[in-house]
Amino acid sequence: MSASRAVARKRRHVRVRKRIHGTAERPRLAVFRSNKYIYAQVIDDDAGTTIAAASSLEGDFKGKGLTVETAGEVGTLVAARAKEAGIETVIFDRGGFPYHGRVKALADAARDGGLDF
Repeated sequence: MSASRAVARKRRHVRVRKRIHGTAERPRLAVFRSNKYIYAQVIDDDAGTTIAAASSLEGDFKGKGLTVETAGEVGTLVAARAKEAGIETVIFDRGGFPYHGRVKALADAARDGGLDF
């Protein structure tokens, strides 16, 4: 990603984060997508803690590459881990990325996994 694209994404993310704040009752589901991997975290911003996390770096996804299917599996996994921690409702934070493709697949899979947003 060129420097100007990275700066533009960061600017979008800052703009979105002005309005989104995760609490203990409704934490933030933050997504980061690199060229090789996708990461998702459920974050309580009040306490500054990560409640649940999943990424395509984990053992189950090794060697698969980053595809829409892999992103969907990560979404399902983060939803399951959030449910284990007692989280049902979250606020979605797309991290300045466009809401389509892999980011959308992760969000849809998290919804199917039982998270409400």
